[in-house]
Amino acid sequence: MFRILRKEELAPSIKLIDVHAPMVARKAKPGQFVVVRVSEEGERIPLTIADWKANSGMVTIVFQEVGVTSMKLGELEEGDALVDLLGPLGQPTHIEKYGTVVCVPGGVGIAPLFPVARALQDKGNTVITCMGARSQNLLFWVDRMRSVSDEVLISTDDGTLGFHGFTTDLLKQVIARGTKVDRVFTAGPAIMMKKVAEVTSMAGVPTLASLNAMMVDGTGMCGVCRVMVDGKTKFTCVDGPDFDAHKVDFDHLLSRLAVYKAEEKKALELYMQTRGAK
Repeated sequence: MFRILRKEELAPSIKLIDVHAPMVARKAKPGQFVVVRVSEEGERIPLTIADWKANSGMVTIVFQEVGVTSMKLGELEEGDALVDLLGPLGQPTHIEKYGTVVCVPGGVGIAPLFPVARALQDKGNTVITCMGARSQNLLFWVDRMRSVSDEVLISTDDGTLGFHGFTTDLLKQVIARGTKVDRVFTAGPAIMMKKVAEVTSMAGVPTLASLNAMMVDGTGMCGVCRVMVDGKTKFTCVDGPDFDAHKVDFDHLLSRLAVYKAEEKKALELYMQTRGAK
């Protein structure tokens, strides 16, 4: 059993849990993820490892309550336990000294890029972070990102904090001011990562995107998390989650992410009705 040591609400519907998972904490690296099961009859969902402490065996997970399973996960309290926490899974983010790197996280994508930015800075890179969310109240870990970045730029879609616009606008500003950008790392909504890739493709800047494909087993056997990269089928769980953003077929990814939208909506409505009846 994987016990929840700490729980924190970072923003509306965005929560953090520290879970006691010593074996995962000892092996975790930036960019990797875990597959979580809340209950015996529950589905398996992939969640990126946002932080870890090998000495205490603690793994930090940040998630947004959007479906039935993530809402059930959000209802757990300190002292409760997860049935399963499998990991670390996926290929770690390749970290080396590139020069100047820009991290572009959007929304919940802030959490997975925190350990990446930290590792990049530890390697001697100059780290510029262009982070954003729909609104100020949905933005979190600004101070954490500042602690691992040489410069942090903030945007909100509604203009309630920082630049009134998108993370891609901030990225364009960094490139336009003449900064020599050697690498870009991005995580967040698929449509945002697609736009980041379009900007960096025009600028000729190598870019890695952490893809958020649907997933079941997380070990490369089921094929649910398949994505198209450079015209070839890749599995996010074992080949990724990081891929060359300029070779990712984001339209294919977006279409696959929408496949079960109707079923997910019905399941959530039923769950909310059941919960309201209690």
